[in-house]
Amino acid sequence: MSITELPRPEATAVTRAPVVHIVDDDHDLRQSLVFLLETVGIEALTYPDATTFLDEYDATEPAVLIVDVRMPGVSGFQLQETLRQQDYPAPVIFCSAHGDVPMSVRAMQHGAVDFLEKPYDSQQMLEVVQEQLLEAGRRFAVDAVRREVQTRVDQLTPRELEVLRLVIDGLPSQHIARELGTSVKTVDVHRARIKAKTCSDSLGTLVRDVLLYQVTV
Repeated sequence: MSITELPRPEATAVTRAPVVHIVDDDHDLRQSLVFLLETVGIEALTYPDATTFLDEYDATEPAVLIVDVRMPGVSGFQLQETLRQQDYPAPVIFCSAHGDVPMSVRAMQHGAVDFLEKPYDSQQMLEVVQEQLLEAGRRFAVDAVRREVQTRVDQLTPRELEVLRLVIDGLPSQHIARELGTSVKTVDVHRARIKAKTCSDSLGTLVRDVLLYQVTV
């Protein structure tokens, strides 16, 4: 199931308007892009290099990234990989004055949503950004739920996590007891504690959320 198909729970829906992060070592381009986006009411923040962005960005703030491929120090592709490893959900739009087909293919294969050549067409840029702002809202809403479920699961003890993993595998209490070398009653106590600690309506609901939002157990 793709991230755009996931449900958006009302309790954790993202209400903040996404911001655009512009990461480019070209000062004039950064400023012209800020001006362009501001003409349609889009907030944009700028960074002269990838390291500055990584030092300053808020991973929980809904956002779209516009990233130059070639920059001193950390390249655009290296930034993309770092953010991918951190499960940062922001859509990434690459820009380059030296773009070619292999470069754009690489960007898209690693999760970029678009690849625009410099000098970019202003109307095309606006259309791409506006579309991705909507996508960012959906992605960060899902990520907020994932983080919330992960926080609840992280409260469990190592033994409770063992039980939960076996529940996720579809094993009933009798089989879990044999697997762990304990009694069915003890397993049922662990199941009850898991449900209580994670504030879940049922273990079935918790299992669904863990699988749906790809939570680490």
